[in-house]
Amino acid sequence: MEKHPIESLMGVSMDNIKDMVDVNTVIGDPVQTQDGSTIIPISRVAFGFVAGGGEYAVSGAQTGAYGMPFAGGAGAGVSIHPMGFLVCGRNGVRLLSAGSASPMERVAELIPQALESIKKMDEDEERERPPQVQAAYRE
Repeated sequence: MEKHPIESLMGVSMDNIKDMVDVNTVIGDPVQTQDGSTIIPISRVAFGFVAGGGEYAVSGAQTGAYGMPFAGGAGAGVSIHPMGFLVCGRNGVRLLSAGSASPMERVAELIPQALESIKKMDEDEERERPPQVQAAYRE
């Protein structure tokens, strides 16, 4: 069976989208700095895609592969917003926001600090326990 014309419209649009955006669009290429840190840009990518068409009856002789003329169209859109930079250096890993941070972004930035604080509290508790209690915790 012959391919319907809408299939080729959608195929061309999807191929063009694949050409526009790859994984390096979301997570950019790493950049080495002179102090040995690595900076990785991070972006948010959003896509929109639409395709449609119709077959219309004509008076007189019928034309087209399906006996009726076909009219169709397809369109796509891409939106890329820089979110921030992941900085890996001697002082650890940090996420630097590129603009006003939403509440969820601020929470994500605070997670490493919170985990470090919890780890430090646990280590401090471990040192303050008498040796008999430490032995019981290990068993």
